Amino acid sequence: MLTQEQIRFYWKQGYLLVEDVVTAEQLKRLQEITAEFIDASRQVSESNEVYDLDEGHSAENPRLTRIKLPHKQHPIYDEILKHSGVTDVLRDLLGDNATLITAKLNTKAPGGGAAVEWHQDWAFYPHTNDDLLAFGLMLDDVTPENGPLQVIPGSHKGPVLSHQMNGLFCGAVDPDDPDFDASKIVTLTGKAGSMTVHHARTLHGSSPNLSDRPRLILFYEIAKADAWPILGASSYIHALGQRRFWEDLQERTIIGEPCLEPRLESVPVRMPLPPATDAGSIFKTQKVGGARSLYKA
Repeated sequence: MLTQEQIRFYWKQGYLLVEDVVTAEQLKRLQEITAEFIDASRQVSESNEVYDLDEGHSAENPRLTRIKLPHKQHPIYDEILKHSGVTDVLRDLLGDNATLITAKLNTKAPGGGAAVEWHQDWAFYPHTNDDLLAFGLMLDDVTPENGPLQVIPGSHKGPVLSHQMNGLFCGAVDPDDPDFDASKIVTLTGKAGSMTVHHARTLHGSSPNLSDRPRLILFYEIAKADAWPILGASSYIHALGQRRFWEDLQERTIIGEPCLEPRLESVPVRMPLPPATDAGSIFKTQKVGGARSLYKA
């Protein structure tokens, strides 16, 4: 799927944009199922195990920040991960064995859909090595106006910045951190069916959606199979117990098979502790944790 030039670019810059990774039929199906989920959220008045509601959500005007764990909500989201051009990209970057960490469908509603403040995914879920990435499959056309993903090239080779505020993990870096260089920001836009990829240590964020169009992006976070999670993060997997963890690990295996010999590398780690009072999602963690915003005057 990827050229050698694209692979080299990813490892050097820490991000990549790939066009047309799903078929027109797959994209249409994803859009239809997602529209059904958003319509069903009209019956929901507070966040639950499926939906994170945005401010102003109502039956008349459904507004979500995300659909949680979409691969567990409908088989189409799991199918795209395991049987599409997406799978080929993952194999090119992570090899023949890869595991899903988590997934979400971020749904920025028109006219102010919530920003995601600048952060490194690695700060949320450190592993025994950093062969981890996240990709975002665009279900809508993404333009500079509707809250696109932004990255800082090369930041995956730098330090893990502090994601704390007032002594708590707030899920975002301080824009005034001397190691945060906003002058290097690159904005990633593309047509529906395109895919962004970024390394787990790459600094990234996204502004509010101030346009009159939605911005739906399906995000998956993936690890090379020999990267094992370090206890202390907020993922649901830490509460499963050994037997259920093993069953869940097999369900989360995208390519190949689980690896029972974790690879330990000398990588920088900061634990996401002490936790914010509400760690139900990055939006809640950043809000209650008092994260400072780059997107507000």
